[in-house]
Formats: sequence, C-alpha cells, structure tokens
Amino acid sequence: MSKRWLFLSAAAVLIVVSLALVLLPGNKGDEDVKSVAEGVTSTPSATAPAADSPSPSGTSPASARASATASKKPKATPTAHATTASAAPAATKAAQPASGTASLAGRIRPGVTYRGVATFYDADGGGACLYDPSGDVLTGAMNTADYESSKACGAYVVVHAAGGASITVRITNECPGDCAPGQIDLSAQAFAKLAAPSAGRIPITWNLASPSTSDTISIRYKTGSTRYWCGIQAIGHRNPLARLEVQAGGGWRQLARADYNYFLSEDGTGCGGALRLTDIYGEQLTVPALAVRANVTQATRVQFAKH
Repeated sequence: MSKRWLFLSAAAVLIVVSLALVLLPGNKGDEDVKSVAEGVTSTPSATAPAADSPSPSGTSPASARASATASKKPKATPTAHATTASAAPAATKAAQPASGTASLAGRIRPGVTYRGVATFYDADGGGACLYDPSGDVLTGAMNTADYESSKACGAYVVVHAAGGASITVRITNECPGDCAPGQIDLSAQAFAKLAAPSAGRIPITWNLASPSTSDTISIRYKTGSTRYWCGIQAIGHRNPLARLEVQAGGGWRQLARADYNYFLSEDGTGCGGALRLTDIYGEQLTVPALAVRANVTQATRVQFAKH
C-alpha cells in the first residue's frame, strides 16, 4: 500500500513539473510555433520584388516608365505651309528685301521664289490688264490671288521648269477660276519654251525680274476721260508699278488703282497735269503734263532702273 502511494505521488509530481515547463514563457515549443507562423506571413513573393529592390534590368520602375515615354516619338504636326498651300503661293525667301520695298510690292516681292504650276492658253497680249493686243507672244495670266487687283499687271517674271528650261514673260492678264495661287497660265508660245504642249500642266518656280530694255514708259488716258474725270494707265514699265500720283495744288495726290489696271481720278483732280510714278523699289519718276487724249498712247522719256 505504501509503495503504491509512493508511485502515485511520484507520477503526480512529474505531471505537475511537465505542465509547469510547458507553461513557462520563452518555451522552445512556443518559439517553434511562432517561427512557423512567421515563415508563413513574412516570406517574400518570388515574383514580386520589394519596392526598394532593383529590378532585374537595374532600372527602377519609375525610370523604366520615363525611359519608355522618352523613346516614343511624337507624331509629326503638319506645317502651316502644308495646310495652306492651296490658299497661298509657296514662297522661298532668297533675299530679304528692304522693309519699304516689301510694303510697296504687295504679294509679288523681289528676291522671293514662288512655286506653282504652269498651264497655257491662246493669248494675244491683251486681257484683264487692258493692254492692247501685240506681237509680244511671251506673256502670262496671273492667278487671281497673285494678280492682286491688277498690281501684277506689267510685271516681268522668270518661269523655271523642273528640267532646267526657263522663260521670261510679262503679265498681261488674270487667270480666274481654277487657277490656284502660284499658278501662271502662259501663252502657248511661252509654255512651248518649257515643255511639250502635250504635257498640258507642269510644276514650276518663278520669280520677279527686272529685264533690260531700251523702251520708255507710255501713258494712256482711258476712253471717256476728260478734265473732270479720268483714268490713267502706265504701259511698258520695267518694274511693277506701285503708285501713280497726280499733281494737285502744291503737292501730289495718290490715285486708286482699279482692278482693270487704270488709276482713277473721280473728281478730275490732276487730269492733264504732271504725273509721278513709283515702282516697288521706291524709285520715283516724274512725267511732265500730257494732254487728256482718250485712248491714245503717249510716249514719255522716263524708265525705271534695272534691278
């Protein structure tokens, strides 16, 4: 009986000691449990590197995005002249004209090369500029935009074909309707100097000319002109005409230019008096008084300088 009691007592003590050991803090078993839990929640993903870790290529994600953005080229934006080629002549500046010259010249300016096309028609030297038909077969009709309400009348332009051929023509007419800015409708004879008539239409460049000539300028009063109303036309000027003025009182009065190439004095001021002509380069010529003789061409002794 005493042995059995001793055995039970010893077993009870062992149980108590074991429980005490299990419940003590810092127990290894508890650490093992904790270690297992941490292993589950702290192990980094093999496919998702930490934010501070470099990417496999050695470039941070932000740098990679910046690099990708920088490598994309922006789409080309159409240039202004590409969108307006049908509304204005394409012009390549070869030389910068003086500011005064530019203001007198209008659309067709010295030192500028224009691009367009050439066509042709049966011309006789007459047309919208109201010059008389003549034996001068090397003429052209300027498109409406560059005709500019007759400012182009009488101008000489050198027309260049793509193959290298060129011809100088005088503008005597306007080409309305289908003629685009930059286009010149040449006389058939002038076109034939550049290409075979069968071509019909060819690309060209052209620029203003100031040709050699021994001719002087002529003046003509329009049909119906009197000392009370008159229209005055200058003919044969080497350079484009920018202004025509009449002497009035102690000074000069500029006359308005009609789209049919006459300068009009609606109230008769200056009709039959001295005239002053100015070309687009600013040169001024004075013509002594001429009688008002309607539709009669009267010669002068003056001509603009060659440029």
